[in-house]
Amino acid sequence: MSRWNGRFRRPLHPDALRFSTSLSVDRQLYSEDIDGSIAHVEMLSKQHILSRAEAQRIRRALQEIRLEISRGKLRFDPADGSDGRFVAEDIHMAIEKRLIQKIGDAGGKLHTGRSRNDQIALDERLYLRRSINGITGLIRKLQKALVAKAEQCVDVIMPGYTHLQQAQPVLLPHHLLAYISMLDRDHERFLDCLERVKRSPLGGGALAGTSFPIDRRFVAKKLQFDCVIENSIDAVSDRDVQIEFLSACAISMMHLSRFGEELVLWTSQEWRFAEIGDAFATGSSIMPQKKNPDMAELIRGKTGRTYGNLLSLLTVMKGLPLAYNRDMQEDKEPLFDSERTLADCLHISALMLKTVKFNKDRFSKDSTTDLLLATELADYLARKGLPFRKAHSVVGKIVQASVRRGISLKELPLKEYRRHSPLFANDLWKILDLRASLYHKKSSGSTSPKEVAKAIRYWRAKLRRS
Repeated sequence: MSRWNGRFRRPLHPDALRFSTSLSVDRQLYSEDIDGSIAHVEMLSKQHILSRAEAQRIRRALQEIRLEISRGKLRFDPADGSDGRFVAEDIHMAIEKRLIQKIGDAGGKLHTGRSRNDQIALDERLYLRRSINGITGLIRKLQKALVAKAEQCVDVIMPGYTHLQQAQPVLLPHHLLAYISMLDRDHERFLDCLERVKRSPLGGGALAGTSFPIDRRFVAKKLQFDCVIENSIDAVSDRDVQIEFLSACAISMMHLSRFGEELVLWTSQEWRFAEIGDAFATGSSIMPQKKNPDMAELIRGKTGRTYGNLLSLLTVMKGLPLAYNRDMQEDKEPLFDSERTLADCLHISALMLKTVKFNKDRFSKDSTTDLLLATELADYLARKGLPFRKAHSVVGKIVQASVRRGISLKELPLKEYRRHSPLFANDLWKILDLRASLYHKKSSGSTSPKEVAKAIRYWRAKLRRS
């Protein structure tokens, strides 16, 4: 039976209760709910709305309830108590009902000057704050794993790809450092979101505030928020920080998915560039030779669900008039799922990466790899005065000749080069070398060994500080 049953002649139908309950989802907010309630009751005592003795009894009982839940001694049931479980509609009412059971009518005073609308808004912000701190820590762990792997493979050359076609030679650590940069922006996005999370909605009431002389800023400070949300309607009726968090999760998962996709490709027989440790791969139920990169594939697959979670909450909110509407109960499942999914994927990515071994000679022994130096040939002609667009066309014809004859660029005779341009000379052979091409790079942030080494030092120092 609902706590507001005084307004109604008949209790809520059991099926309607089952349909509308959120207890199975929001029960994981029990600790945040108790934290918020303790801060609220301390404020009520400070403002002489409750006596000090009442506040102490409530606070002590709330701490006992926290232990009961954490130890599994208090089990909840949203519908009925036929099996001895505790009947409640949501975690907020469950805790309040248990409080009243423990200390009597004094427990019912906890809700003075507060609505479930601002209560849940507070709980979710406390949850987001904790989640963001956890996720940013996991991002840093993955970044450190990437730096460590980059240092292990500092001399490995691989093709850089565009359109999934071999493009130019790059150092493998340069490729890995790109993911570190992506993850760093993810880290920044979560910290930026945190700035908006750290604003307390408590005191907004149902939507209009309260007639009790509460001290909103006292509660905000007690809970380590930076400030309060000034407008009471806004405090209870928006979920933009939740949406922002889901967006940051989706972007981070997109980055993890791209890395997962590359591991899937690199570990294939066609690439033969990397191998994932046995502890993070699986076999086939029918094909004994298979070693499948399942963890990378699962990361790639789970990304779609985080996109769906973001769209789900955006869709819930898009047509809602102010202020609170029950539709907003549907924010929790996508919120909890995306947080859990991203945290799991960050954790498993860091562990898996440590087991990855690269075939360091895979591309240096491939006779066709020097086609990656076509751009170097065009730059060679451009440095000798030929307009780059013409140089591009000349080298395209040379590549065509190399492919047609089935030989590498190094194997083409000088007379073949000179047939296409008299600017080619014996110094040509100095640039037809994969490693030399890397040293020729001059721009900052490039794949030159000097720039890559500088980038590794930068990230190692930055991550050590964080």
